[in-house]
Amino acid sequence: MIQKALDFLRNHNEVAFATSDGHLPKLRMFQIMKQENNVLYFSTSAEKAVWKELMQNPNVEILAYADNKSVRCSGMVNFDVEDDVKKWIYEHNTVLSRLYSSYDKIVYFRLPIAEMDYYDLTPTPPVFLHFDLMAGEIGKGFVGERFKTQLNQSKHNV
Repeated sequence: MIQKALDFLRNHNEVAFATSDGHLPKLRMFQIMKQENNVLYFSTSAEKAVWKELMQNPNVEILAYADNKSVRCSGMVNFDVEDDVKKWIYEHNTVLSRLYSSYDKIVYFRLPIAEMDYYDLTPTPPVFLHFDLMAGEIGKGFVGERFKTQLNQSKHNV
């Protein structure tokens, strides 16, 4: 099931991206530029507020949603991105080459997913799985009062 959640992100790369400015939440749309298993890559400009927010607090959440399904991920971004990955991102995104003259005019960062929720409202009962990638555990989440007695809180390995 974890692969289903990762594939959903691969197929829905436009995500709501949440940071914070002090104690205030900030939300904007971002595009996942590259995905390697559970690591997501992004780019922005060092002149944007989001970059300053990430430098102050690298903890973020993202949310992808489509057709009554969603994947929410959290983790701590880091700025260690290999030069060949930066070039690949720049060369494979037509928007970046329209906005910037070279790949090195942009800043890049990656999000190793620490926790991920997969939520599908299509079936009855709905599916809500929580993946703790750091601990290697999967848990089921609360999907509604009607299904509370069916909730299995036991955790198992990813």
